[in-house]
Amino acid sequence: MELSDMTARQMFEHLGRNPTRPRYGFGTRPMLINVDLQCAYTRPEVYKTAYEADPRQMDYVNRLAAQNRKLGLPVIWTYVAFSESGDDCGVFGSRTDTPDSLQNIKEGSPRAGLDPRLDVCAGDVVLNKKMPSAFFETHIGSLATWHKIDTVIVTGGSTSGCVRATVVDSLSRGFRTIVPIECVADLHESPHFANLYDMHRKYADCIPVSEVLDWYATLG
Repeated sequence: MELSDMTARQMFEHLGRNPTRPRYGFGTRPMLINVDLQCAYTRPEVYKTAYEADPRQMDYVNRLAAQNRKLGLPVIWTYVAFSESGDDCGVFGSRTDTPDSLQNIKEGSPRAGLDPRLDVCAGDVVLNKKMPSAFFETHIGSLATWHKIDTVIVTGGSTSGCVRATVVDSLSRGFRTIVPIECVADLHESPHFANLYDMHRKYADCIPVSEVLDWYATLG
């Protein structure tokens, strides 16, 4: 095991300046998956489960969504919410049972609602997922097949949890996978940057959102 005196943030920034391998790069037919940008995780002034990394995150996500719609390709918003009993959370909800626990995010509750700053439009796909990956037991895979998707862009939170799970599943399904850095967030800085570092080395291109927007400008 290699040891380092650098913080996770410093390691990620160093990797960006000194890449160890080529990027996966972009294709030409993107799908945008916005993971769990719901109030429980985006409104730290209201919920202690929420977090923010970049105050412009929602604006950037809206800009990405607008570009994907222009191409006539899917914009997907996921959220987590469970039944009144919470039984549909399964083992994922078995470790804690407090008002803030995952299984206590109820369908239709304020915590389950997508952040009101988001531009969710007619034609977008809004999915209730139960587990970390947006691909798990949803029809995102079949949508990607129908639309001949070759690139998946992942935003949302948390970087170390549902974003990472979605990224790994995206790569595993054969998609070029992009994580716009300013568009993901986590409760704590260290796991946020540690997971950006790890995903960038293995599973995705974790790059500035400006590069993603510049790429969109070459399409269509």
